[in-house]
Amino acid sequence: MVQSGNTRQKSEECLSSDFQDAGTLRLVPPPPDNSDKESSKMVLASPHSLRLKYISLGVLVLQTTSLVLTMRYSRTLKEDGSRYLASSAVVSAEVLKVFTCTFLVFMENNYSLRAMNQLLKEEIVNKPIDTMKLAVPAAIYTLQNNLLYVALSNLDAATYQVTYQLKILTTALFSVSMLGKRLGLYQWLSLLLLMAGVTLVQWPSDAGADSEQKIQTTGFQFVGLMAVLMACVSSGFAGVYFEKILKETKQSVWVRNIQLGVFSFVFGFIGMMVYDGHSVTQSGMFQGYNTIACTVVVLQALGGLVIAVVIKYADNILKGFATSLSIIVSTLISYFLLKDFNPTGVFFLGAVLVIAATFLYSYEGKPASSNAVRV
Repeated sequence: MVQSGNTRQKSEECLSSDFQDAGTLRLVPPPPDNSDKESSKMVLASPHSLRLKYISLGVLVLQTTSLVLTMRYSRTLKEDGSRYLASSAVVSAEVLKVFTCTFLVFMENNYSLRAMNQLLKEEIVNKPIDTMKLAVPAAIYTLQNNLLYVALSNLDAATYQVTYQLKILTTALFSVSMLGKRLGLYQWLSLLLLMAGVTLVQWPSDAGADSEQKIQTTGFQFVGLMAVLMACVSSGFAGVYFEKILKETKQSVWVRNIQLGVFSFVFGFIGMMVYDGHSVTQSGMFQGYNTIACTVVVLQALGGLVIAVVIKYADNILKGFATSLSIIVSTLISYFLLKDFNPTGVFFLGAVLVIAATFLYSYEGKPASSNAVRV
């Protein structure tokens, strides 16, 4: 009886996944006695499914692009006063995440404060070992978030967007080594294309400029590149580690993100006081905050929440489209509005290779990237 129940459950999961495949409706033959009813349901579900996919595509592109461009604009905007501290923005985002996830847990418990407190006590306080496991990815995510500010302070949005796709490579390698996942031929080829594309994107241009300015620009680009590479490595390891933890337990993703957020707040606050303690003591934690800075904090805090909501409608092909469109939009806005990017033929070739690698990686089976959503 147990075997038949598991078989039925797996069949339902396969059917559900087929409904969300690449924007098309894959018909799975239903049992003979319900064929007419099931067929009519599939026909009715198709327009709704497609609509959700297009909405998901738009949300993914908007979230990915808006955060990068807004963060880049906020770090290069010339102001009279002091610029906001990146470490402070990271801490503020973590606080907002914790409050948001706590409210979602409150909603899941039918708006019962007592039930929420009991759940958090059972899952966090009464399981100290499981809770402490989240300290590792929290520390890495905190480092990663600070590195992204460094990267976007030294790289234009387009170059950053393309280079940051190396997290596909790092996540795949960590998935193979830590989770024992296997990659197909198309996925290995895509990783080679990805490395070639990023190399071309970072290829130095021969644009006319004096030697001093060229050396200074190269120095900034090197700092930004190192920050992106470190962020890709930390993102890959933390994502796979977080996935491994989620597979070992059955906690709510919001509870897990509360734990992550609390640890990230602690690590972020310590980092802020170590590196920017003098500035915080003199001018306060929220120095330089304006509308743009607050927008960056909100986008960074709630971006993962948006992804968590739409991710179940976004299959691998759709995420590839979102990444590609985000790169294109970031390039256009960087060139026409921010005016901090001068595209070259080598850059476009590298960007095309990266976009192709993104699609190719999703072509055969599911990618090795983590399905766990870290808000």
